[in-house]
Amino acid sequence: MSGNKPVVLVTGASGFVGRHVVPALMRKGWSVRRAVRSPEGIDDEVVVESIGPDTDWTAALQGVDAVVHLAARVHHKHEEHAVQLYRNVNIAGTLHLARSAAVAGVRQFMFVSTVLVHGRSNEGRAPFSEDDILTPRGLYGMSKAAAEAGLRTLARDNAMKISVVRPPLVYGAGAKGNFALLTRAVNLGLPLPFAAIRNHRAFLAVQNLSSFILRRLSFPDSASNFEIFLVADREQVSTPEFIERLAAASGKSPRLFGMSPTLLSSLLGVIGRQDTHDSLIGSLELNVSKAIATGWQPEVSLDEGLRLALSAQDA
Repeated sequence: MSGNKPVVLVTGASGFVGRHVVPALMRKGWSVRRAVRSPEGIDDEVVVESIGPDTDWTAALQGVDAVVHLAARVHHKHEEHAVQLYRNVNIAGTLHLARSAAVAGVRQFMFVSTVLVHGRSNEGRAPFSEDDILTPRGLYGMSKAAAEAGLRTLARDNAMKISVVRPPLVYGAGAKGNFALLTRAVNLGLPLPFAAIRNHRAFLAVQNLSSFILRRLSFPDSASNFEIFLVADREQVSTPEFIERLAAASGKSPRLFGMSPTLLSSLLGVIGRQDTHDSLIGSLELNVSKAIATGWQPEVSLDEGLRLALSAQDA
């Protein structure tokens, strides 16, 4: 029983971010109801086999004060019917959950989107900010942008406060994607051709994402029912510096060598990894002043976040 504790429903509770957000919420006095795809035998879990336009959220939302929506379709762009999968889960599923939450009297709804709604790079331009015109890339980015637009419309006619968070690459124990690939390469001592890259990129420790979510839930200090926030670590560094910091946290020596960005870009294009070019070679700088203005500060530094990520994996 939650007693007098506020109740928060977390979707994607068993995923990478969810496994960090849930204990952080509990430490701050929230009663967490976990939405999971299959039973895990944990108290206060509710089984939601799939998220889509027809999901029945009635039981899950009963008595809930806030929703943190982390669940999403992410790494399935090559599947058959991928477009429909992204549409059903990331767009229709998100909006159906938000409407159901508003009907159930939920006061706050937090949607974790992605910086990819801005595109993959701001090379030669000012850092991205919340007011930029969106240029989403890929099925994932486009589906998140469409969900954001639907949430903005929903907020006009409901009292529920909706907050959208757009994180860059989130790293931490259990992270997948490029962070896992870089960690593996560093641990294996593989030479990496990024020494000549002179970019600036935003990263986000999962602890800092969790602390922003907590701050926003605790202090929804805005007259508006719909707010968007870009959130990142204090330091925005180059790809080779990130790899050097990652190697230091691993107790390894980084094996970086120089290759011209043009040649590296061409090689990645030939092997069909243009997404890797965009996420490692290009710049992705974020203006996080709006998030800072809420009173939030990143709890961990880049070095500490990397150390925490790797020490947890080694444990």
